[in-house]
Amino acid sequence: MVGRSPREPGNGSSPSDEEWQAFLQESESESESGAAASAPKEPSARARMVTERLRHQGEPDGWRTGPAWRERDGRAGRRRKTWAVLGVAVALGVVAVSLKPSLLPGDPLDMGEPRVAEGAPLPAETAAPTAAPAPAPEQVPTLDRPFAGSPALNWADGEAGVVLPAAKAVGSVPKERVEQALLLTRKLLIGANLDPKTLRGERPTAALSVLDPKQPEVVDHLTASLRSPDKDHDPLSLFSRFDPDEIRLVGDVVKTRGRMTFKKGEFAGVAVHADYTFVYPVARADGSTEVTRTIVRRVLDVELSDPAHYDVTSGRLLLLQYDQELANSACEVYDGFMHPQFTTSAPTGAAPTGPTEDPYDRSEGVERDDSEGCGTVSRV
Repeated sequence: MVGRSPREPGNGSSPSDEEWQAFLQESESESESGAAASAPKEPSARARMVTERLRHQGEPDGWRTGPAWRERDGRAGRRRKTWAVLGVAVALGVVAVSLKPSLLPGDPLDMGEPRVAEGAPLPAETAAPTAAPAPAPEQVPTLDRPFAGSPALNWADGEAGVVLPAAKAVGSVPKERVEQALLLTRKLLIGANLDPKTLRGERPTAALSVLDPKQPEVVDHLTASLRSPDKDHDPLSLFSRFDPDEIRLVGDVVKTRGRMTFKKGEFAGVAVHADYTFVYPVARADGSTEVTRTIVRRVLDVELSDPAHYDVTSGRLLLLQYDQELANSACEVYDGFMHPQFTTSAPTGAAPTGPTEDPYDRSEGVERDDSEGCGTVSRV
């Protein structure tokens, strides 16, 4: 015979102490009368965790806090850096392939990105490409043509590359809130990777302004990383920054390519996933005319949660997870700035020990075992 049991509250919270006490008393009474009793429904793991946190915080029963940073998978931002060191064999291979694409295995025309005429912009990315971009002509970047020889030549300029998908309602989340989440995510990406103040090492105020202050683990960590960067507090995990005494951007264009998707969130809101690559043409600040490029890929997961269900700030994003790949920046240097490598300068930072990869390849995710260490890039 199946006994009755109180239902778990609709908001996912744990049964209250009063409910448990009533159940125990009822169980004893029913046991004496021979009636069967069943335990209250066991709350979910997340509900138990939230209830326990509330008990420690001394907050009222039934109020649910926002999700804690690192709560999802024990990881916030991973640091994955590649160091642009092109060996002679690799460099010659790039030249050979650029002259004769048939050297590529498989179908050289199926490169995952549509081929367009030089200077014509690519259509917006709506799904992960199937392969890396085709080899670009072997050209040396200059102050006048900083993207010469780069697949990013046909990418969108700056903010124009952060294209939003059409908003629509997701479950009980109305279209307007979905659109708000997308716009906030766009503001975060632009403020962290394209804002001139951020790029020259100033405080990324615009990006920080969209993050929820009620997620103090995130805010405190980012503040500490900007104030006193080190290996465990690295602002490059979320922000693109150069030391203005060392590096200057060439021109006023940063090439951008990526996509954004959304779905129903885990915390009564809408979750947004963003995956974007930014290409920065740079030169030394000492007046040198040599130009190189640093490439940064960022993958973010954020959520705009419902203040009616969670202790969150209305109109602010929860930063749930972020990953990054930095290409052509000194390896194992933790001073809060990216340090591009130039062919006419001695390399700085630790020597690379990881594999060679293409920083323009957006067909794969950013997952990698951190034990592989810094690697090399096949092109910049």
